[in-house]
Formats: sequence, structure tokens, C-alpha cells
Amino acid sequence: MHDRFDPSDAATWIARGRSPEHAEALAQAWRDFPDLPPTAALEDRMARTRARVIAMRPVNDAIQLASEAERQRRNFLHVEGKAASGSIGDSDLAILRGRDAYGYDWDTAVCYSRGWYAAHAGWNHGGPDISSRLPAHRAAYDRGFTDGGGDTDDLFDAARRRNVAAERTGNQPRPLAPAIAARPLPSSWPKPSDEPRPVHWTRRLLILADDPALGNGPTAALVDQIRARPEAEGLNIIVLSAADGFCATITPDAPPLTTGRCKALARDPQQTARLRTLIADMTIDDILIAAPDNAMAVVDAHAAALPLCRTMERTRNTVLQQRAHLRTWLDRATTGDGNVGAGHIRWSKLAKGLSGKLGEFSVRYAGKAQDNPGHIIVVETSGTPALGFVTADGRPLNPHITFGNKSRMRQEMATALRAFGGATRLAPTLFATAA
Repeated sequence: MHDRFDPSDAATWIARGRSPEHAEALAQAWRDFPDLPPTAALEDRMARTRARVIAMRPVNDAIQLASEAERQRRNFLHVEGKAASGSIGDSDLAILRGRDAYGYDWDTAVCYSRGWYAAHAGWNHGGPDISSRLPAHRAAYDRGFTDGGGDTDDLFDAARRRNVAAERTGNQPRPLAPAIAARPLPSSWPKPSDEPRPVHWTRRLLILADDPALGNGPTAALVDQIRARPEAEGLNIIVLSAADGFCATITPDAPPLTTGRCKALARDPQQTARLRTLIADMTIDDILIAAPDNAMAVVDAHAAALPLCRTMERTRNTVLQQRAHLRTWLDRATTGDGNVGAGHIRWSKLAKGLSGKLGEFSVRYAGKAQDNPGHIIVVETSGTPALGFVTADGRPLNPHITFGNKSRMRQEMATALRAFGGATRLAPTLFATAA
């Protein structure tokens, strides 16, 4: 089933990656010193093997030298390619300088580059691996350190070079565009959580990419799903479409929002004006961007039109996680004008029974209701039901809350915790008999 291995045939070695010259030399060594038959004496067979190894030693040494030369050639060629494309850094330039000025091989030129960059960047002389290097490598490092401006005999040399490096513009990060330098790019915004303070629907903005992957169907169905919530009627939605860019409605039969189309929209200066016009009449305290990574480049390019507000977030990671982030953001809204408690809700593990804590309040599942098919959750403080709390407008809060669908238990718990977190305790015995 397999090709017969004949070491005396040069084609065998060529098929295994050897050059024709090396393959012929290896095959000749096997022809000059072939294996003795198994019936021959052990001493004779071992002597024949030693003779063949001695005959092959010059060939193996030549193969090793050729492999090393090819490694260095590829490494230097890679650095030269970076220099030709303009993407080379100071450290790689020092490698080429060490080769051209001193004739260093690759490993020695790398040591020269490390010494040069250590002096250039304001670092101390040496490193954890310098003492273990070969003498030639240590000498190249010292020469590079000197060429980079270092002086090991100067007590204040490191401090002087560190001050110079701090003022060197080449070592500073590239500044952002002036229009958005004072704010983080939308692509770096955090994912939604239940920690920020809830905001009224009319003061929230959702920027949604026209991408079917974000919902169970087309983006229009996802918008309809959001609008199906009666309390979300005032939510502000802006759609990023492949046809028109930023718009207020879904564009029928729009082309897919490909990476190439996103790059074109990012370069379109009119999109900034379109986005600024769409947001002109809005008062926004909370922004969420639900878009894939390629569409985030469009939002980053025109982020100057977005308002600076208290909470700015974006969906992240996989499609399933992005859907969960969107649900978290939608559930965090508030419909009333009363006070609500802010902060991070600490949830227990579902296997132990879902419960949550916010400040002094905790909420737990109390089982099914007796008089109706609903379920009950109880808000407690110090281990007892949170009785006597009222809202800012004087409405009493009942710590025993009944709801219908158990799948909404987490959302109901979060709403209850935030309602009690923003309440005031003015009537300690108001609900003494309500339980």
C-alpha cells in the first residue's frame, strides 16, 4: 500500500524535501555502505553503520547550514517587506541596521536591535536573558545599546533617556480624530448590564443594523417585536441600512450590509449629517448599538454626531449573546416618572433558586399564588418583607408581587428591586396586615 523506501535511490530523498545535490549524496552513502544481512555478525553490522554515518556527516552538516541560511533569508526578507510597505517599526529597522552596518546574522542582529531599542525607549541596560546569551550576542547587544544613545558608565543615563523617550512623539499613541477625541469610540463601549440607572423609553436610543442575524427573521420583524411592547412606544430607533445608511425606517429590499458596503458608508461624509439630523430633536440619556463588528466601523466613523450621555453601550460577541444583551437593555427601561434604584443587581445561581439583591433589598420566589394561576415574589429587607415603603408620589409598595408568566420572573424581580430601591420608608406598619 505504501511506496517502498529505498535509501540508495536519490528520488526517495527528493520526495522527502531534500535538494537534488543532497539527495544524491545521501543515496551515494547508502550505496557505498549498504546494510549487511541480518545473518552477519553484530560487530560487522555496527561497524558498517558507523562508516555510513561518517560518510553522511558532511551531507548532514551541509543540510543544516542550508536550512539555517534559508531561515535567516526568510526572516530578513520579511523585515525588508515591512520596510518596503512602510509598516516597519523602530525595532525592526535596527535589525536591518545591524545587518547592513556590521554584517550580523539574524540572531546577532536581533540582539543588536534589542540593545538599541532598550536605549531608545529609555530602559535600563540588560535584561533577564542577556547573561545567558553567547558572547557574540552580548557584544551585539552592548553595541546596539551604545548606538541607541545608552551609556552604562553614566549614573543618570537611564533617567535621562527615559525623559527623552517620554517627549518623543514617535512613542506616543496615535491621537483620535479631533471631532471624537474626547469620547470613546462606540466599538469600545461596554455590553449592556443591569447596573446603570433605568431611563424612560422616550430618552433612549437604539441604533440597529439592518442585519437578519440579529433577530429570528429580518430586522423589520425585530423592530416589530420591540414595538410590540406597549411601554416601548416612545423608544427612538435608528436603522443602519445598506441602501441609505442611517435612516428612521427599514428600507424594503435593501442589499445586504456587507463589509465592503460598510467601508463605503464609513467613508461617506453625508452619513454624519444624516445621523445628526435624525438625532436633532431627541433628548437622549441611554444609547445602545446593536450591530455586528463590520457595521461598527460605520458608527465609529460618524460617532461625532452621537450625543454624549450617561449610558453608552453596544451588543457584543456571538449572535445569541447579542440577543441576550438586547433583552437586558430593553428590560432596563422605566415607564413612569418616579424614582428608581440604580446599581448592579446581584443574582444568585439559578440552580439554588433565583434571587436578587440591590442595596438593602433582596427578592426571592415565593411559589405559586393560591387564588390564581400566577406566581409570587417577595421583596425583603433584613430577612423580613419590606413593609412600609412608598414611592416619591406617596403610593405604597406591596412587597408581595404577583405575576403571570414564570419566564418573566427575572424581569419582574429587577423591576421590583429598582422600585423599592427608589422608595422611601415613611409608613412602617402600612402593610402590616397585607401579608
